[in-house]
Amino acid sequence: MLEVFVPMIIAFFVVLAMGPVCIPLLRRLKMGNTEREYIKEHKAKNGTPSMGGIMIIVAFAVVGLFYARTAPHIYPIVLLTLGFGILGFVDDLLKALKKSSDGLKAWQKMLGQILLTAIFALYMYKFSDITLEIRVPATGALIDLGGLSIVLLFLAVLGTVNGANFTDGLDALATSVTLPIAAFFGLAAINLYSDITPAIAAMIGALFGFLMFNVHPAKIFMGDTGSLALGAFVASTAYMLQMPVFIIIVALIYLAEVLSVILQVGYFKLTHGKRIFRMAPIHHHYELGGWSEVKVVAVFTTVTIFLCVFAYYLV
Repeated sequence: MLEVFVPMIIAFFVVLAMGPVCIPLLRRLKMGNTEREYIKEHKAKNGTPSMGGIMIIVAFAVVGLFYARTAPHIYPIVLLTLGFGILGFVDDLLKALKKSSDGLKAWQKMLGQILLTAIFALYMYKFSDITLEIRVPATGALIDLGGLSIVLLFLAVLGTVNGANFTDGLDALATSVTLPIAAFFGLAAINLYSDITPAIAAMIGALFGFLMFNVHPAKIFMGDTGSLALGAFVASTAYMLQMPVFIIIVALIYLAEVLSVILQVGYFKLTHGKRIFRMAPIHHHYELGGWSEVKVVAVFTTVTIFLCVFAYYLV
């Protein structure tokens, strides 16, 4: 239990200590958020400091790397999380400098994601002692998909990262949804006697700490710095436990968010202007339907908790 509570508590207090320093600093540097004006209630968010994901990443990396000295399977999780966090940081920085909601071009962002995923795939295939065999829910059996394993890895990492990115659109939404997902993988790691448990605990602590500043009305946003890092953390953790299939269950909200965007854009182009949802990602659809931010966050988080409980019985 020391491997759970100690890293969790340390990461929590690291983020808690960083908040009063980072928030005014980012505000002075004018690293504020620029909201699109599709939802008038969001106009008040303009100028709220972004890049808060730095707090999460620093706490997670410091604690994770400390424990990685005796638990080497933590290294790829920390490195992929940091890699995507840095990519998100560049995107956030450009948004802040341009005073726009657009940072990196779409192709630049995707290229960076593909390169980072390729490095992780190369590590898993060539250097890791954990195979790409996949744990089948409810059976515990491991199956080898051969060459398809690499394809699945790219789909899992890129899908999870972008799902987490799209989920980050309301105060505390990405934080609250990711917390039970991390808790699920933490319990799975304990049951499977994995040495990555301290890293997962550190992320849980960091997220709880960030939640202190991110609940509605948010004092700081995580930005792409945080959301891309969270997606990378979830995907890499799942792979170190050989549980990528479980992402579909526990991170169903991520999947719904990214699919809503794909469906909306595709349908809009096919029908020359018609829409399936009031607005995508899907959390905005519910907002425009009259739900408050707090209600959307509460419902999406509750759904994720139930999915995680269900998935736990399939481990």
